[in-house]
Amino acid sequence: MAVATARKLVRPGPQLTRAEADEVVSSLRRLAVDAERHVEDYTHLRPAAAVTPIAVVDRPEWARSNVAGLRMITTPLLDRLADNAKGSLSTAVGRRVTGVQLGSALAYLAGKVLGQYEVFLPPEEYGPTATPARSDWADGAGPVGRLSLVAPNIAHAERQLGVVPRDFRLWVCLHEQTHRSQFTAVPWLRAHLESEIGAFIEATDLDPDVLADRLRSAVGALRGAVRDRGPDAPSVVEALQTPAQRSVLDRLQALMTLLEGHADQVMDAVGPQVVPTVADIRARFDTRRSGGSPLDRFVRRLLGLDMKLRQYRQGGAFVRAVVAEAGVDGFNLVWQSPATLPSQAEIADPGAWMARVLGSRPSISA
Repeated sequence: MAVATARKLVRPGPQLTRAEADEVVSSLRRLAVDAERHVEDYTHLRPAAAVTPIAVVDRPEWARSNVAGLRMITTPLLDRLADNAKGSLSTAVGRRVTGVQLGSALAYLAGKVLGQYEVFLPPEEYGPTATPARSDWADGAGPVGRLSLVAPNIAHAERQLGVVPRDFRLWVCLHEQTHRSQFTAVPWLRAHLESEIGAFIEATDLDPDVLADRLRSAVGALRGAVRDRGPDAPSVVEALQTPAQRSVLDRLQALMTLLEGHADQVMDAVGPQVVPTVADIRARFDTRRSGGSPLDRFVRRLLGLDMKLRQYRQGGAFVRAVVAEAGVDGFNLVWQSPATLPSQAEIADPGAWMARVLGSRPSISA
């Protein structure tokens, strides 16, 4: 239902001739390979296992693969929901409603996402030549993920921004290849992220009274989104969380802020050497990120996408501060173990992280 809804609602991409579309796809495949080398040279992160091929996809395929990934990671929650179901009719109706809601959200996002490193996918999604053996899952490493580039969105964005297509495509590839390097070069990272998501699901309270209270909070957040109360107003997603979930979410947000900020920092650090127009691209792209119509801002607030924008900014400031003081290799100590990951407080105060992990606290601030 979610896939069918997304396919029905997703907007068509930009009008391209077949030759133009083929050029975009072949260019992205080539530049993604180039970006991999540039990212490795700068980050010093080397893949610990063979990586999967790059997928250049359209909007419906991006939505479909995300449903597959969501199904894989949310199976424990789905099992709990099934155990709490009151009857076959209500279960069937609930599934259809949820499928339509999820499909509607994915249809919106499918027109926005430029690229994604898909960490959680069923083995069959990796293709016959890239599927890891099931025995590889025993150590918790699991599949290494798939890098997907959404070709119509990249083509649309570069036209809308008026930037040099080759430069913009490589710039996007640098960001996504950094995410790929994070998960392929740090063997414990995927298992740690999966564990935190599992803890978040375990903290989900399905008691009807608790759900009713959270829904009332969500209604208040929805009103705030309608009134556009600013970046600090809670999203509907945040309002639906229990206190136990917020505790887990703090750790998840710190991790995602680190990963997104690192990717943003790398694309800008590498950019001047390989992307001649990087300064112009960054300026125009940041304006695009923070702009949009009132309706677009409302939907972003509704889905919690404003939180992701804050992650880029806060995480990038943290990484830049640490790299400026300790260098790339000093920053890479963040990947030693879950214990060396920064907390939310340390993201805002990189000096505190350096004092704890590196044994020094310079006079800096993010």
